[in-house]
Amino acid sequence: MTGGASGIGRATAGLLAERGARVAVLDLDPSPVPAPLLALTADVTDDASVRAAVARAVELLGRLDVLVNNAGIGAQGTVEDNGDEEWRHVFDVNVLGMVRTARAALPHLRRSAHAAIVNTCSVAATAGLPQRALYSATKGAVHSLTLAMAADHVREGIRVNFVNPGTADTPWIGRLLDAAPDPAAERAALEARQPTGRLVSAAEVAGAIAYLASPMSGATTGTALAVDGGMQGLRPRPAAGR
Repeated sequence: MTGGASGIGRATAGLLAERGARVAVLDLDPSPVPAPLLALTADVTDDASVRAAVARAVELLGRLDVLVNNAGIGAQGTVEDNGDEEWRHVFDVNVLGMVRTARAALPHLRRSAHAAIVNTCSVAATAGLPQRALYSATKGAVHSLTLAMAADHVREGIRVNFVNPGTADTPWIGRLLDAAPDPAAERAALEARQPTGRLVSAAEVAGAIAYLASPMSGATTGTALAVDGGMQGLRPRPAAGR
């Protein structure tokens, strides 16, 4: 899996290992990755780096059954606030990073009897969120890419699905909160926009990814699994007194 050194990726790698999987974690800095996880350095913006890391993972693990495309970066602002270079960079990581990793993994996945790809998308792909124009555009691309991949590879026995987390309590969100003028008020605002009234945990997203990766979901492909506290589909009435 990519982006497995922290946050959702770290929680997912740990959960898969607990359930008996042998897991290779590809990350720019895999030094925080503990055993028994296999830590490998990879830059998803560099095709040669990705191909080398995937080949090394297969060499050490013996085979490849599941790819979790989780590496990604965030961006804030309206369409006026991010320059062309930042747009190119975020798309390079969030979208082309998945393309490069899947391209390197597919020849190995074709040899698996239970092949699956799980892409980490976001509720930002389907709900208009303020100050997230660039990030939302990349996740919209991931949404469409996943559906196209699922159609392309279903006859090969390779399932392709994606999770759509809401605002998750991860290090990236922590950094955004720390940088806010009033971190407590900003956190309260993020929590309030999710019907459950709290942020999503990395462990909850990991559970969804593990389900989609498992042979138990063998009839599921081209499907989004929302882990967003009801943010996308629910419109609850305000609490009494508000």
